[in-house]
Amino acid sequence: MKDILAMLNSLNRPRLLIRAARAGANEYRREQHLKRHLGYGPLPRSGAALMRLMELEDDLNRQRRTSDAAYSLVKHVDILIAMMGEARVLRASQGTC
Repeated sequence: MKDILAMLNSLNRPRLLIRAARAGANEYRREQHLKRHLGYGPLPRSGAALMRLMELEDDLNRQRRTSDAAYSLVKHVDILIAMMGEARVLRASQGTC
């Protein structure tokens, strides 16, 4: 799991995106956010959810960088919020082990 967090820490995104996501991260609700991004059904564990969210975010970042018409800033920020929320859950679970 530390590798996942290291990968997350190594992301380099525009400051404005990160600031917007941090502002929304306090309102993160796992059940609502993950179902919206990963689909309905049983929720994956935090590590698996974070990996999937990172894949989705990478695709959105590629769209942003290439000025793809399908790019959604709102979705990108929402995915970043979910990534930050899942990282908090994962860090908290590691602290209790």
